[in-house]
Amino acid sequence: MSKVVNNVDEAIRDINDGANIMFGGFGLCGIPENCIAALVRKGVKGLTCISNNAGVDDFGLGLLLQKHQIKKMIASYVGENAEFERQMLSGEMEVELVPQGTLATRCMAAGYGMPAIFTPAGVGTEVAQGKEVRKFKFNGVEKDYLMEYAFDADFAIVKAWKGDTEGNLIYRATARNFNPVMAMAGKITIAEVEHLVQPGELNPDHIHTPGIYVHRIFQGEKFEKRIEQRTVRKKIKLHHKLLLFDNR
Repeated sequence: MSKVVNNVDEAIRDINDGANIMFGGFGLCGIPENCIAALVRKGVKGLTCISNNAGVDDFGLGLLLQKHQIKKMIASYVGENAEFERQMLSGEMEVELVPQGTLATRCMAAGYGMPAIFTPAGVGTEVAQGKEVRKFKFNGVEKDYLMEYAFDADFAIVKAWKGDTEGNLIYRATARNFNPVMAMAGKITIAEVEHLVQPGELNPDHIHTPGIYVHRIFQGEKFEKRIEQRTVRKKIKLHHKLLLFDNR
């Protein structure tokens, strides 16, 4: 069965209300822009979204937030988004904050088929409320570890720089952050790519996500690639001076 679909609407055809979805990306880098826009158009609601962050007000997952399509957000960073803050504080949306390393490891555990992991992150904080804590001796030191369950996602949606028709993916730079672990973890993984090529055109040594993890792939379009925050230095006027060096 071919993994290539004709367009983004076909790729998300069976994502319905109440779905649990992982979204790849880090900040605004490497996010599946085409799929997010298609979900907005489709109008699906009651979504549980697992993502490192929640986009900004008018881009990324912020577009789903504007339409009140997200019921629960699981993320490690939720700044830069006023609408997210409003919905969280008003109780319109449930929010689960997860330490970034724990978020990545829970994704990885799902990909590995492990039901849970143990981590020292979050022990003794609000993150640990209602969760099992066990004591382990590791490297000669005994301490408490928090049990965290692997994510159970219906779909993982990722964005890659280049992919082939067999689903093998290559990411660029920061886009390689959460995309690979999330691609492993979804029951159905959808990949949008900037360049779709034929099998054999990708160097096997450069592939980050093997095609075995990918179920649908399509070539996206109109990637905006925003910069979340741009910081520049003020111009400095340089005065040319003659410097005399005394070597005495």
